[in-house]
Amino acid sequence: MLLKQLTLTQYKNISSRTFELNPKINCFVGDNGVGKSTVLDAIYHLALGKSYFNPVAVQNIQFGQEFFVLEGRFEKEEREEKIICSLKKGQKKIVKRNGKVYEKLADHIGLIPTVIISPSDRDLISEGSSTRRKFIDGVIGQTDKVFLQHLMEYTKILSQRNALLKYFAINQTFDQDTLEIYNEQLVERSTPIYESRKRFMEAFIPIFKSRYQEISGQDELVSLEYESQLNDALHQDMLKSSLAKDRMIQYTSVGIHKDDVLFLKDGQPIKKFGSQGQQKTFLVALKLAQFDFLKSQTGGAPILLLDDAFDKLDQKRVSQIVALVDQNDFGQIFITDTHEDRTLNALENTKAGYEIFKL
Repeated sequence: MLLKQLTLTQYKNISSRTFELNPKINCFVGDNGVGKSTVLDAIYHLALGKSYFNPVAVQNIQFGQEFFVLEGRFEKEEREEKIICSLKKGQKKIVKRNGKVYEKLADHIGLIPTVIISPSDRDLISEGSSTRRKFIDGVIGQTDKVFLQHLMEYTKILSQRNALLKYFAINQTFDQDTLEIYNEQLVERSTPIYESRKRFMEAFIPIFKSRYQEISGQDELVSLEYESQLNDALHQDMLKSSLAKDRMIQYTSVGIHKDDVLFLKDGQPIKKFGSQGQQKTFLVALKLAQFDFLKSQTGGAPILLLDDAFDKLDQKRVSQIVALVDQNDFGQIFITDTHEDRTLNALENTKAGYEIFKL
């Protein structure tokens, strides 16, 4: 999939801008706050129907304006795909493919496989388990619509079960039969979600380890570990045994919504025992492994977005990353950087064509 032309209208801090894009490498350079990340977020938004940096859709409308419009002209197997994403205050977001509005956004996910590497990825290490769950679910969801459907249904049923537990507490009542219906519906979806996550991790971990070693140039022992309550017990049994606790705390305490992925170096959490450079390398390797996995599943190279990805890396590692993405197995790449010289130095030996946009 190639993005040939991108137009932003009243999106974040860009009033109106159209970019004619290179099929290989596109670099956006300039000072902080000029809109470099906005351009990459617009591409992500067109691919996945949401902003990477700000999930509150209306906040992506330029300050003082009433709407935003994003338009991308893509090319896939010599066929043009025109994607438009727009939002007007007080209305529902609209995503169109070749003039036709999607009834369900989930139908769009996977059309434009996309990977973003950004300083905000630091949250994957520093924040709680929900951030890491969203990461693996986002990767699986770009290639498996059944998984995505199960996940959306599970989230909805979980919310309903939690609301029921609150209702019981407020009204000092209890209905075992109604609760059992929600339990059955949760289990029906949690088991395939768990199995999908487990299969994904088995395939993903070796790819990640290989990428880390490529970037670091060192034989450091890093790994990922999938942690789930379903590793040790059946979901239906856990729901029964946790009933008293759930009624007391008024929400569902067990299930795949508690899953986590441990980020390890030498068997210890990299959050505590990894240097800043090692953590940065860990995250870049994680995202390049995501790229490899999506490519293996879709047969085509995803769009790769590198948002200030060179921050806190020395020139040697910057050049190593660019050398990796210069390989033929990568497709179209978008890079932002505050230091034009750093980007030019890293690109000086590239065999691919590139375009530099100064913002």
